[in-house]
Amino acid sequence: MKLYYAPYTCSLSPHIVLRELGLPFELVRVDNKTKQMADGRDFRTINPKGYVAALELDDGQVLTEGPAIVQYLADLRPESGLAPRAGSWERVRLQEWLNFVTSEIHAGSAPLFNAALPGEAKSFFRKKLFKRFDFLQQTLDRQDYLTGTAFTVADAYLFTVLGWCKFFAIDLGPWPALPAYVQRIGARPAVRAALRAESQP
Repeated sequence: MKLYYAPYTCSLSPHIVLRELGLPFELVRVDNKTKQMADGRDFRTINPKGYVAALELDDGQVLTEGPAIVQYLADLRPESGLAPRAGSWERVRLQEWLNFVTSEIHAGSAPLFNAALPGEAKSFFRKKLFKRFDFLQQTLDRQDYLTGTAFTVADAYLFTVLGWCKFFAIDLGPWPALPAYVQRIGARPAVRAALRAESQP
């Protein structure tokens, strides 16, 4: 398998999951601005949408969209516990969290990357994001992980997008469960290995 990634983006989530599962894979770096890969090819030949992550399977099929990729990977090794059994109520709850992270935290953060956005608009998006942090605080104040007591693919995703707060000068201090959560996830060997690999030039 090949994972097409760009540092500091949502592709870190499937990267973490690949390492958690111990699956063999190749990392292919993509320049997010030029859409060029390390070998000079245009990434849009892999994913016409033009953004990471993309997972290329050994048979040449390409899967895009982080929440779909991480569930596919977890199902390759169901014994890992990174995702509950497909069709179970617990799996639906996991999908609920993945959808929350993608629509409320990931998409909610995205406008803050736009340097052209007026300060008033950014303030609006920050306030909306902070309401979602309030909800996460309530959840993670009573349990270690999004679905309860075990790390899942949803935690790999939330860890990834919470990591963007440093780019927006957002202090997570008002939500003490969140920095504790980030530290807990960040201490996992697979997470540390993924971060190290993505920091290489």
